[in-house]
Amino acid sequence: MMYDLLVVGAGPYGLSIASHAAAAGLNLRVFGRTMASWRDHMPSGMFLKSEPWASNLSDPAGRWRLEAYCAERGLTARHAHPIPVEDFASYGLWFARNAVPEVDERMIARVSSGPEGFSAVAEDGEVLHARTVALAVGVMPFIEVPAALRGLHPTLVTHSSHHSDLGSFQGKDVTVIGGGQAALETAALLAEQGTRVRVLARAERLRWNDVPPPWERPWWQSLRSPHSGLGPGWRNWFYSERPGLFRRLPEATRTRIAATALGPAGAWWVRERVERAVDLLPGHEVTAAAAVPGGLRLELADVSGARRTMETEHVIAATGFKAHRDRLGLLSADLRGSLTALPDGSPVLDRGFESSYPGLFMAGLVTASGFGPAMRFVHGATFTASTLVQGVRRRLRSAPVRGTVPVPAGSGRGGTPAPVRG
Repeated sequence: MMYDLLVVGAGPYGLSIASHAAAAGLNLRVFGRTMASWRDHMPSGMFLKSEPWASNLSDPAGRWRLEAYCAERGLTARHAHPIPVEDFASYGLWFARNAVPEVDERMIARVSSGPEGFSAVAEDGEVLHARTVALAVGVMPFIEVPAALRGLHPTLVTHSSHHSDLGSFQGKDVTVIGGGQAALETAALLAEQGTRVRVLARAERLRWNDVPPPWERPWWQSLRSPHSGLGPGWRNWFYSERPGLFRRLPEATRTRIAATALGPAGAWWVRERVERAVDLLPGHEVTAAAAVPGGLRLELADVSGARRTMETEHVIAATGFKAHRDRLGLLSADLRGSLTALPDGSPVLDRGFESSYPGLFMAGLVTASGFGPAMRFVHGATFTASTLVQGVRRRLRSAPVRGTVPVPAGSGRGGTPAPVRG
């Protein structure tokens, strides 16, 4: 059977795309462990950094929003009250049950090009065929660990996303690398369970987000600094609410903003928990690391170039993700190699999230250099889902395949057919 669309990934972006695609009448399949990153790669006790009203998965009718889930379950979802990640993961499962065709929890092991579209191999060997594919693989393929720590055994060095439970570090000495929310909240949770923990960060000082302004406030304050899904202020509003316009900025400007905007910072509600219980070493970078009895020895350099060494039992690298084309390992080598990339290594995408290989669409972190910082957050899923499905419909109309029914040219909000690109 030839499907119109295969959605690879069942996190906020994949589920939102699937909801819009199903509403558009596309014949689709959705693969992946539902809300895997939130269920498997975040420790209990963490909170969602984004505001609840900016953390909705997207269905065309807007029926299955986070506030509706919270109202049904008797939970709080209001401005300036962070949501526990466990509740957000449960919301995603609820959304999937109500707004998405059945999710096949198998992982897709390989996606390859085929004469009529794409072939995908599931983890158990089943082969599926689709005219278009949407990769919504989240952040896990793009884990970034500092060069000095690579190659060390996972009993010594892990990435922050490797942990759904920090209990194994109770009573131990742990060093967390990074200055963003993942590093700081991980450190707070470690300290609160009795771990001796310190944070090393390259920045000379840690940054903390301010308490957000009240939702209801004088009109002139709202005009001066509007609320947005990425925080208050007109710049954040542009990144958050106008990804389509962001894409029209010069390539060099987009790349710079994607790399620097909304840089590492801790949420206001975790600051006191960190500062009262965690040793903070800003302005330091790990230059080398080696295993020693009982843990590992780190060689550090500070901003002045002064060097020192220290020992610790374990390092957690909360050093983010790098969305590089070459890390899309589930794509066959020829398909991956055919993708045109931006200078930062992320794939080039058109206005409908279609890559340079016709019919291959992408969503989430990997699109941030094209569509802006919102694509690093759940908030970007709403724009992505509606826009990407329009792009899929254009592709299906422009290149009908034997045995499938083209989407009628006058249906929905689809635009003109996209040209076939080599």
